[in-house]
Amino acid sequence: MVHVKKLPGQSDDQLIRNFSRKVLDAGIINEAKRRQFYLKPSAAKKLKQEEARRNKRRPL
Repeated sequence: MVHVKKLPGQSDDQLIRNFSRKVLDAGIINEAKRRQFYLKPSAAKKLKQEEARRNKRRPL
């Protein structure tokens, strides 16, 4: 969970900016998008294999 405290002399815009940055760093938005729809376990496994294939480096 993301917590942000307002510091003395900090504007509301700065507070919102800090909150947004912490939410992005924590990966909350990506996690919510990923969980928006149910993904069958077989489809999840297939996606994971495709991602591993894409990320595999070729030897030089």
